[in-house]
Amino acid sequence: MSVPLSHVLIVASLMFAMGLGCVVAWRANVIMMLIGIEIMLNAVMLTFVGGSAHWQIADGQLFSLMLMALTSAEVSLALAMVVYLHRRKNTVNTDRFDSMKG
Repeated sequence: MSVPLSHVLIVASLMFAMGLGCVVAWRANVIMMLIGIEIMLNAVMLTFVGGSAHWQIADGQLFSLMLMALTSAEVSLALAMVVYLHRRKNTVNTDRFDSMKG
């Protein structure tokens, strides 16, 4: 492996922290929360790929492929939900979605 595992883990932890910061800082905006979650999932995928390259087994890379499929399905469903909520309430502010009534 040309890049040491410690460097991969540092980059992945910084990416995860940035994604978590995005989710925490932009709690009022659904789209920004989804972007933060995607950044965190990409950091996890980077960790899996770096670990599998370090230990020379393909399990982490295969799991990353499955995680990519899961995240693409999650993005499509979340985007459809955001579009529906925007049409219903005319906003993507999460504070407006606090009631169970229509």
